[in-house]
Amino acid sequence: MQWTVRARWGLASVVIAAHLSGLAVIVTQLILIGFPGRVGSDQLSGLIMVTVYPTVASLFGIVLAVRDRMSYFSWLDGSRKPTPEEARRILHLPLAITIRSLLMWAPGVVLSAILLAGLTTENDLTVLLAMFSIGGLESAGITYLVVDRVIRPVVPIVAGVLGATMHWSSSVFIRVALAWAVSGAMPLSALIVVLADPATSMEHRIRTGIYLAAISLLVGVLATWALARAVAAPLRTLRIAVDRITRGDLDVRVSVGSASEIGRLEHSVNEMSANLRERLRMRDVFGRHVGEEVAERALAGGIDLTGDVREVSALFVDVTGSVAISTGLPPQEFVAMLNRLMTIVVAATEENDGLVNKFEGDAALCIFGAPIALADNATPALRAARRIRDEILAAGEFDIGIGVARGRVFAGDIGTDTRREYTVIGDAVNAAARLTNRAKEVPRRILVSQSVIDAATATERAGWVKYGAVALRGIDAPTPSWTDREDTAPH
Repeated sequence: MQWTVRARWGLASVVIAAHLSGLAVIVTQLILIGFPGRVGSDQLSGLIMVTVYPTVASLFGIVLAVRDRMSYFSWLDGSRKPTPEEARRILHLPLAITIRSLLMWAPGVVLSAILLAGLTTENDLTVLLAMFSIGGLESAGITYLVVDRVIRPVVPIVAGVLGATMHWSSSVFIRVALAWAVSGAMPLSALIVVLADPATSMEHRIRTGIYLAAISLLVGVLATWALARAVAAPLRTLRIAVDRITRGDLDVRVSVGSASEIGRLEHSVNEMSANLRERLRMRDVFGRHVGEEVAERALAGGIDLTGDVREVSALFVDVTGSVAISTGLPPQEFVAMLNRLMTIVVAATEENDGLVNKFEGDAALCIFGAPIALADNATPALRAARRIRDEILAAGEFDIGIGVARGRVFAGDIGTDTRREYTVIGDAVNAAARLTNRAKEVPRRILVSQSVIDAATATERAGWVKYGAVALRGIDAPTPSWTDREDTAPH
């Protein structure tokens, strides 16, 4: 098939072969009915006249087929992709050549039947017209099926240019109908013509019946096998591709092999795989900003990120003396240290059902209770605070302060239509940030507000002691604060 597309004479060869098959059908029918015996030996000149039109038409067909090859596949010769217009013309090629084949056969059928009928005393014009028509239709059907098969190697290139596309003449229904006509209807029609010819002897009728029945069976088996294979092979490929996608392998791509419904389905599977890859990428990117669990539930439509007011616990962690630490260090080394710190913060927060809402340089804001509501958001916040403090101080790279506060905040999207960010705004966030600054001076490096302790479980409250009221910037009255006991068991 690839040679047929690329070779200068390739398309002409298959088209002429299809025409010759039609002539073979006609000659076979004439022999089966004993027509040569009806023509006298003095009718040689008449027989030669009959061959004139087929010969001229064949030569003309070769010229047109060579021209078609140069016209339809010039982009292939130039080692470039076809333009959209050139790609669409490729899809029309089987139908265009088939229609032209029928138009070339029509005058030949009439002319040849008239000339042959005049060579016999029976003057069986109707029978000859029917036989020549069957040969012409057989040739046209084979021409379509062959040319449609010939262009399949370039269909993936065409699909790459046009995207999801198909042509009605290349549908599975058309192929099935033509395959039935070529392998079943035409032989049976030829049998009917022979049986209806009054000049055909009983011997010739019996011989014709046996021959055409055998041919119909053989060609029918071959045509059915070829058609079934043409449908089953791509469907098997599609089944394997869908199975791989189901198992999570999204790097699947199937070759678009036809302009039929199957080709459209192949393109759809590729599009589905690409869309799933993009969705996975977006979930990954989204998850890096709002947390993996939040991203999964938001993409699944399980939560609304537009915004509402809710009770949350806010945890703020900040590095002590980061400017002094970064002085003299290469920027990439300091960033690597910060990344190690933030890894601890993220792990401790997410494993306690919280959300790292944002990083602010060497600080981080973590939220418990939004956007996913928690029946108890204070206890996991306290556990996360202790874990963050213990692991960061154990690493020995930074000193920190952690503040935890609780209260009603707005939690949702802020920004414009083109750029939005999920955030929380409220007094609890401000209080947590200010408690963090005071916590840097506390031996245990954690300060939490009274509201957090009150909302925590009794078991968790037992691990905390009152530190005292501390003055926070922007808040008139001193804020009661708590810190954890030195003998508190790690979580």
